[in-house]
Amino acid sequence: MNGQLAIFYSRRGTAACPVFIIRLISKHAADFYTSSHVIGELAAGIERLEQGKRKTELRDWLQRAVRLKLSVFLLLPLLSGADEIPEPVLPAGVGVNIHFVTGHHQDLDLIAAAGFKFVRMDFGWESTERKKGQYEWAEYDELLTNLEVRGLRALFILDYSHHLYEETVSSPHPFTHLPHKSTASPQHPDSIAAYARWAAAAAKHYQGRHVLWEIWNEPNIQFWSPKPDAQQYAALALAAAKAIRQADAQATVIGPASSGFPLEFLEIFLKSGVLEILDGVSVHPYRNPHTPPETATADFQRLRKMIDQYAPAARQKKIPILSGEWGYSSHSKGVSLPTQAAFAVRQQLSNLLNEVPLSIWYDWKNDGDDPNENEHNFGTVMANLAPKPAYNAIKTLTGELGGFRLKRRLPLPNDQDYALVFIKPSAEQKVAAWTSGDPHPIRLELSAKHQNQFSGVSGQGEKLAIRAEGGQLMLELKPLPQYISIRSAALK
Repeated sequence: MNGQLAIFYSRRGTAACPVFIIRLISKHAADFYTSSHVIGELAAGIERLEQGKRKTELRDWLQRAVRLKLSVFLLLPLLSGADEIPEPVLPAGVGVNIHFVTGHHQDLDLIAAAGFKFVRMDFGWESTERKKGQYEWAEYDELLTNLEVRGLRALFILDYSHHLYEETVSSPHPFTHLPHKSTASPQHPDSIAAYARWAAAAAKHYQGRHVLWEIWNEPNIQFWSPKPDAQQYAALALAAAKAIRQADAQATVIGPASSGFPLEFLEIFLKSGVLEILDGVSVHPYRNPHTPPETATADFQRLRKMIDQYAPAARQKKIPILSGEWGYSSHSKGVSLPTQAAFAVRQQLSNLLNEVPLSIWYDWKNDGDDPNENEHNFGTVMANLAPKPAYNAIKTLTGELGGFRLKRRLPLPNDQDYALVFIKPSAEQKVAAWTSGDPHPIRLELSAKHQNQFSGVSGQGEKLAIRAEGGQLMLELKPLPQYISIRSAALK
């Protein structure tokens, strides 16, 4: 029997830090433990938890364990649900919606290559409970494994209703708005209890897999059947959140995934008591094609004030807002392809400026080939996976600002102009700069002794010629953000 190696690791550097144990097991242990791919994935997981020397030491220990064919026990910090919300360090909170469960390996490879770190997908009730009380997880097991080997995390939407527990009703279709037959959303004690049991069983099954569990999708519009009802949704959310927390005390639970910022609906939900359990408040800040991402600031501020109004005293200013779904379609009456690219990046950057740590872009790929159909054109790639400008823009963002944290917004004369300073622990600094207005030049004040210590990259990854004169950095602001590397002492 092989020996065992225990690796003790504490984020806080103290043995008192609570830990949980992940045991690496395989039917083919020899092959498993000699796989360099596994080492890379383990190291990637460690990197998400800790930066710096200890990560390197752990990688060395893992490599030695493999050479010795030892069983590895890896003790990592016990994270609360709130700790699973990504840190505001790019690209930790950069995510995208998908519409598939099994297969699609090329899609997932491209998603990972772009620097996305989260994938949001429906976790269907009817598809996982075909008989009452019997749960089938195999397809989602496959999806989650496919995500994990690529360094991606899952945000699963616990949706929708179930014909075994609710009746058929007539309601407006969520997209066509025409009357159609659907299953009523859970609104009776038996169906609410059944949904809560199913949600808890899912959380228990995937315990320790770092899933974010979102309760429903856009219950304030036609996705709640037969018609939106804030009281009904709040009752379901509260029951499900309690059941999930009981099944897995460390599960991460978010909601309500509202369409827009429906303040009356949100107030009913937030004052229901759910903020005693919820780890994050998710919203979908959609706006029309002529309204850029930066305009969501006032909405986020109103929502944050409401959260603090109804949160328990100990949790005030501790419950983050999450941008769970938001995109702009490039159909014939929507935004242009260059504007979609600019908005995709600016959504991420402006959300960080608004202290929103997770931003899910809708959608991964075009859902069809009709250039006149709104729903067919939200993707970062075409239906055949050919990259759109938005894909390259996101890839440039995550590549240029990977490992950087937002420090401040530089004051500029025009409120439509943005220059955000990002830093690394090494004191390396970059500026992401753009305008929500027409292109025009600006000047940034520099320290005299750092006149020539910068370089630039365009929003599509091309090198930029950066010019400075008279103690000022000269930039041509455009709708698509550009990235300027600057020495730590160069900006006044």
